[in-house]
Formats: sequence, C-alpha cells, structure tokens
Amino acid sequence: MRTNRTYRDSRHQKGVRLSVFAAVLSLVNLVLFHYPFFSYGCENVESGINGYIIIGSLGLLMLVLNYLVFYLLLYIGRILGRMLLAFFFIGNSIGFYFITTYDVMIDDSMMGNVFNTNYSEATSYYSPSALLYILLMGVLPCIFIFMVKLKSGTLKQFFANIGYSLLFALVIVFANMPNWPWIDRNSTVGGSLVLPWSYVVNTFRYRSALRESNREEIILPDAVIANDEKAVLVLVIGESARRDHFSLYGYDRLTNPRLSKVEGLKVYKANSSATYTTAGLKAMLEYKESDDLYEILPNYLYRNGVDVIWRTSNWGQPPLHIGKYIEAGDLKSEYAGADAGYDGILIEGLKEKIEESDTSKVLVILHTSTSHGPSYNTRYPSEFEVFTPVCNTVEMSKCPKAQLINAYDNTIVYTDYLLDSIISDLKSLEGWRSCMMFVSDHGESLGEKNLYMHGVPIAIAPACQYEIPFIVWRSDGDGMYRDADLLSQHNVFHSVLDFLGVESPIYDDSMNIFN
Repeated sequence: MRTNRTYRDSRHQKGVRLSVFAAVLSLVNLVLFHYPFFSYGCENVESGINGYIIIGSLGLLMLVLNYLVFYLLLYIGRILGRMLLAFFFIGNSIGFYFITTYDVMIDDSMMGNVFNTNYSEATSYYSPSALLYILLMGVLPCIFIFMVKLKSGTLKQFFANIGYSLLFALVIVFANMPNWPWIDRNSTVGGSLVLPWSYVVNTFRYRSALRESNREEIILPDAVIANDEKAVLVLVIGESARRDHFSLYGYDRLTNPRLSKVEGLKVYKANSSATYTTAGLKAMLEYKESDDLYEILPNYLYRNGVDVIWRTSNWGQPPLHIGKYIEAGDLKSEYAGADAGYDGILIEGLKEKIEESDTSKVLVILHTSTSHGPSYNTRYPSEFEVFTPVCNTVEMSKCPKAQLINAYDNTIVYTDYLLDSIISDLKSLEGWRSCMMFVSDHGESLGEKNLYMHGVPIAIAPACQYEIPFIVWRSDGDGMYRDADLLSQHNVFHSVLDFLGVESPIYDDSMNIFN
C-alpha cells in the first residue's frame, strides 16, 4: 500500500522537478544560441522604450514557448524526450557556428542547400573551432540532459504548467499587437536565427516543397529540328559568379585578360531568379517562370533528337533524363592524365566528343563550381593565383577582406581561362556553327554588411547575390545579337532553341537574345 501511494505521489520521488529542468534548459538555450537574434533585433528595432519592449517581449516569448515544448517532450516520453533535446542542442551548436561564422540565415532555401550539399563541400565549411562549438555548446548540455534525474509531478501539475505557459505566451502576444508590423517585416531574418525552430520548421518547409517539385514533370509539346546544319551550343553554368568582379563589366582589376581579347563576344547584364543553386538552375532550364515542374531544357531537347551532354563538378539540378550525364570523377577515369581537382576536367576531350556525335545538333552543359566558397583559394590551380595574398581559411569573417577578395578574384581569372578555352575549341571545329553561353546560378557576398557567400532570400538579398554575368560568343559574328538592358535566366531556354534550329510551340521570341 505504501509503495503504491509513493508511486502516485510525486513528492516522494527523488530528482529535479521536470518543470524546473525544462525551464533551465529553455534559459540555457536562449542564452547560448540567440546572441545573433538579439543583435539583429537591436540593430533594426526602433529607438526608445518601445524598442526595448519589442526585444524583451520576443525573448520572453521564446523562453516560454521553448519551456512549453521541452516540458511536453520530457513528460510524454522521458527517454525519447531527452534524445530529442540532445539532438536540438547538437543541432543548435552547428547552426550557431554557421550563423556566427558565415552570417547565414537558416531558412527553407538554406535547408535545401544543406540537403543538397555533398560530403566534400560540407567538410570544407568546418574548421577546428567548429569542434569547440559542438563540444562546449552541444555535447556538454547533452551530458547534463542525460545525467539529471527527473520527477514528473502529478497530472494536475502537468495541466497547470501547460495552462500557465500558454496563458503567459498569449498575454505577451496580445500585449505586442501594436508591434506586429515590425515583427512581420523582420520575421524572415529574425525567424532564421531562432534555434532550434529555424532548422526544424524550415526542414519541413523544404521537404514539403521538394515533394511538390518531385511530382511528375509536365511534358512540353513536341518540337521539330528545322534543318540539318551542324550546330553546337555549350552552356556553361557558373557558380557564385558575381557580375561586378568581371573586368568585362568594368571591374577595375583585370580578371578577364583572355575574354577581353575575344572578338565577337557579347556581354549582357542579368539578374538571377534566386540566390541559391537549385532555384537558379531551375530558372535557367525551364521555359517560363513557374512553380510547376515543366520538362527542362536538356530533357526536352534530348527527347526531340538533340545530342545532350551534361558534365558536372556540382549538383542541385532538376531531375535529368538524358543519355550522357558525366561527373568530374568519371572524367578523371576517362582522362587519366587530367586533374579532377579543378573545373578544367570538364573540358577535357570535349571537342572530340562533339565531333563524334551522330546528330547535327548538340547541346553541351557544363555545370561548374569554380567560384563556390568558402575556400575560394582551392578552386583554381596555382598558376591562376594572380592576386595575392589570399584567404586560406574557411572562416571568412576572420580573413582580411582584401585577402578574401583576392582569392575570389582568382576564381574569376580561372573562369576566364575556361571560357576562353571553350571558345578556342569551338573555333577549331570544322563545319560546325557554334556558340558558348555563360550564365551564373547566382552571385556572392564577400563581407559587405557582414554577409558572406549567398542564400539570403531574394526579396532582401544584396544586389551582389543576384547580379550575374551573361556572356555569349557565336562563331557567326556580332550581328546575331539583340540588345537588351537586363536579361534573366529564363532567356537561356528560348535562345538555345533558336540557335540550334529547334521549332517548338512554346518558343517565345521575346525571350530570345539572338537575331
């Protein structure tokens, strides 16, 4: 009888009350991981007492809501609850490292980058300090979470804790009704800095969008190849190439020493549709801007009789249905003497592959990674290190800005070499009309306003993250280009159709850059 009474009465249990433990964890979570959130809030909130009220209220709201979730997790499943909390603290430590080191925002597009990053790219972001973040801010709290003995309390106490927490949260929300316009304006950035919910919620948002995008693609109307003239177009998809660091666009450094001497080169200004790779590629390969998944350019042309070759050192493209998809590692096996460490491997033997084609129309897509950070200094061979000294750490914010820019500009010099090499190969083709088209997936931040790399939502992104180069060369001369003040990535689809002589019901002449 006494044993049963003890079991029912939590006052006889030894250990820390579950409500106290959840409150402590919520406070630790707030203090450890939310300096970027409060720093952003203080920089953007209105001055005066109301500004302090907004920031203080948001801090209280996070504290209460985290307490509520932590308490529920621990009460419903003691072991599972601890495991989830441990996962949160490890995840928070990693998220905090990336936020403070690279000034990223953890939104749905960033979670898309996480799930679409391969091992080699992912490891390039980590430095020895990352291990300290994980050990001190992730592992140590996990040890505390699993070591403390807990007593859950009575069912009456459970409902009381839940009720008071919800009531307190509602009071904070309604007391801040006049401040909701400010909160709404800053919700995108502010929400991306709230851990763990930024990556938890945005993972679900990304997965939901991915399921939507992976539905069966909408097949476009059949096309017809209008003539038998041999024509090849090489579409080079640049990575993180910002327009204002190309001397072709007026940059005061000579980052395009080779292309500046190429006759017949046409240089357009363009804006990307997004600031991350997957959306940029989709825009470049679809026939119109749409949330739907239409048949993309390489799939469409391959289905209608064009020989399509895709070579890549990158990732993030929509699903491909073509016969010749080749990764850089496969090219290394085919060309034993080549160096697969750089994007030069993508152009090895390309001229011969074009000449071997058994069709009169060839589309080659080279998806590069030349200017992808954070380790710009590893993206080019040593002979292209024109600007020195260079930043050689992944912790970009700790590098002198001049060194970071030097390393990045060297990637543009290497890009210049690759594009010039492609044009030279195309010039040497006998009996082929040829074209090289270079368009970047997005731009890049190099420390301006303490932002690095890319991925800021397009609505609030700085111009350097979406202002991209659009460079074209044709073997048949200057007169074949139309003038345009500003292009988009959607101009690619229709321009390629026109150059290759592919007639299609969905062709839009207003999106064609060629006469």
